[in-house]
Amino acid sequence: GLPQSTVSAHLAFLRDCGLVTSRPEGRASMFSLAHPELFALLTAAEQLLAATGDAVVLCPTYGEARR
Repeated sequence: GLPQSTVSAHLAFLRDCGLVTSRPEGRASMFSLAHPELFALLTAAEQLLAATGDAVVLCPTYGEARR
């Protein structure tokens, strides 16, 4: 749901930091994790957010209610 330019900027940052690699495919670029072990870390982060995401959103100090 993000604008293409935002996604491109984030992917460029990750590539410049050595976290992903890219290869051209037609007019597009295909991105891959530079280190396969990052997949386990990202999976764990997704699981943590699934378990605690509502607590963060509802947090009176940092959540959406504060805004």
